[in-house]
Amino acid sequence: MAWQTPNCIVQAMQSVRRTAHLRPVLRAPKLASPTLLHHQRNVRGYAMEVAPAPEIDLETFRARPARIVPASAAYFSGSPRFIDHLLRLEHMLAKSAAIPTVSPADAPRKAWLKLPQFRDFVGENVPTKKYKHLVKILQRLNRIDPMVIPTEVRTTLDSFVRPGNPYANKPLPPTVDEMGRARGRGKRKESSAVVHLVEGEGEILVNGKNLLEVFPRVHDRESATWPLRCTSRLDKYNVWATVRGGGVTGQAEAITLALGRALMVQEPALKPVLRQAGVITVDARRVERKKAGHLKARKKPAWVKR
Repeated sequence: MAWQTPNCIVQAMQSVRRTAHLRPVLRAPKLASPTLLHHQRNVRGYAMEVAPAPEIDLETFRARPARIVPASAAYFSGSPRFIDHLLRLEHMLAKSAAIPTVSPADAPRKAWLKLPQFRDFVGENVPTKKYKHLVKILQRLNRIDPMVIPTEVRTTLDSFVRPGNPYANKPLPPTVDEMGRARGRGKRKESSAVVHLVEGEGEILVNGKNLLEVFPRVHDRESATWPLRCTSRLDKYNVWATVRGGGVTGQAEAITLALGRALMVQEPALKPVLRQAGVITVDARRVERKKAGHLKARKKPAWVKR
């Protein structure tokens, strides 16, 4: 065809050159310093003056970040709240590495949150293995000497303690009072006894009476004084016992348990011997009756519809 011949192409190019001076030149806004301008060519090859990009103000850039930075370093993890707690505990452990510690037996007893409670606390489904690792760190922090433990660590540990801590209100172990007396309590069947033990010449009184008057049978007298006999302490302590309820045999065995516990307060080293002799062991039958009575109390009446 005619338009595809070389002469047509030449004529078209000449027409473009004739009209080139009629087209406006694209110019950038005039700047105060013309030296900053440099020339570029547009798509069609025509010269145009373009201003360079302004200098970056770093202070303004820091104030206006390109995207929002999360407050938590573990925001993009699967369990950010758990990891935040873990990182905080590890940071405390590193800071307190040089602080004196006590043995695990001497550390304050604390009942940590159970796994379901901890999951509710952080609102995340924390795996068991990860929670055990966190508890190990808590136990290590809890071994810091209570005299020098930082307030921050103590407050953090208290936040992981189970509500109604069973160790918080636990009574102190019995000790010898200012008059040198040790106190012990014991129960057997329907009988209950309280014994006060003090160093003396071997005198024994039960409800203010002689042992022979309260327990005429030899078996009952030997049963009541068996803790002193098995430890060879008959002539070392005086015993004042108060017993009530039940029969004669039950009262004698209640005194046995109370006397063994009082003797263990006076001499804690005798605990293995007393346990082997069976004088500080609770009667299993009493425990079973207590459980049976508790279940009976919970049983619904016959008139309640099921």
